Amino acid sequence: MQQISRMLRKLFQRARSEKPGQVDARAAEFTLGLLIAMYDRSGTGYVKTRSAAAALISLSGDTLLAKYRAFFQFYAVPDGKEITRSALRSLLTDLNQIPAIVGEGCTLSCVEIAIHDCFHGVLNAAIVEEKFLSWLRSEPAVLLWLPTCYRLSAMEMVSHQARCR
Repeated sequence: MQQISRMLRKLFQRARSEKPGQVDARAAEFTLGLLIAMYDRSGTGYVKTRSAAAALISLSGDTLLAKYRAFFQFYAVPDGKEITRSALRSLLTDLNQIPAIVGEGCTLSCVEIAIHDCFHGVLNAAIVEEKFLSWLRSEPAVLLWLPTCYRLSAMEMVSHQARCR
C-alpha cells in the first residue's frame, strides 16, 4: 500500500506541475482510497501492484488501443509474448472491480464466458497480443464499460462551431 501511495503522489505531483490548477491536491489520496475500496475490501492493507496498474490504465486518458496493449504487457507471461487463460482471468477479475464499486460488476460466470470467447478456436495454452487485441476490439460484454467510458471522455473534448438560438 505504501509503494502504491508513493507512486500515486509522484504521479499526481508531476501532473500538477504539467497542468497547474487542473489536478486536485488530494488526487493521490482519493485515488488510493478508490483502489483500496476496489481491491482491499477485507482491510488487509495490501493491494496487488498489478491490480492497481490495471485500474489506473483503464481510468487513464489514453487511447483504447494503448490501454489494451498496456493490459497485455502487465498480464502477459514473463517473456511478454503471450497471455494465458489464468492471466486473462486475473485481468478481467481486476477490471471487473471498477464497475463493481458502483454496483455494476458482473458475475464470475461472466468472466469465464469472456475467457472462453477470447480463446475460442485456440488450441494453445496462451494467445499472442494480436489475438488479444482483436478480441478486445470486438467489445466483449464483460468490458463494455471500458470503451463506453472512453467514448464519453473523448466527447467532452469535442466542440462545434454551430450556434443555437
